[in-house]
Amino acid sequence: MPKITNDWLGVIGGEFEKPYYLELRKFLISEYKTRQIFPPADDIFNAFHFTPLSKVKILLLGQDPYHNEGEAIGACFAVPPNQKIPPSLENIYKELNADLGCKIPNNGYIKKWADEGVLLLNTVLTVRAHAAASHQGKGWEKFTDAVIEAVNALDRPVVYFLWGRHAQAKRPMLNNPKHLILEAPHPSPLSAHRGFFGCRHFSRANAFLTQNGLPSIDWQIEDMLY
Repeated sequence: MPKITNDWLGVIGGEFEKPYYLELRKFLISEYKTRQIFPPADDIFNAFHFTPLSKVKILLLGQDPYHNEGEAIGACFAVPPNQKIPPSLENIYKELNADLGCKIPNNGYIKKWADEGVLLLNTVLTVRAHAAASHQGKGWEKFTDAVIEAVNALDRPVVYFLWGRHAQAKRPMLNNPKHLILEAPHPSPLSAHRGFFGCRHFSRANAFLTQNGLPSIDWQIEDMLY
């Protein structure tokens, strides 16, 4: 598990030495040795590698990684270029199309958003194959709470996308008056029709960033040639 090396280290590096994290690390070493775990160990902290703290404009909060073969890349909702677009991301693309006119791409590799300043954070960073939520309650939540607290402490405008009850449970941690909190149902096929469609979070986030003198996010994911 390569440690974080960019500016995140200064604000959350201390977590790696805390008793809960040392226990989590022992658990993960055993899990990776004895079971199939996603994402690959080298990809666990990709959300932080992709988006340094100094670049964060939007925090998009997911739950835990995709648990099927070859899908998880260490960034919430994202899959590798050659993977089928998961249903929740498909619905995100539909809302982007309705909100901003973005063309629906042929892939789910949304690293471009991370490069633009969207922190693609799951609250739990690992999972057993084919067993959703199997690494919940093992310590990751404490670690990602420290991440959320670090973003909340930023003295500049930040937008939060809290989609679904799991993400919205973090709302009490967010008390920075400079920040914008946007809530909606989860984009999964089970709940997207209850208010995710039509939430217009993408245009609202861009308007907020622009009003505060920051560049907006270019949400268009380009097609890939296969």
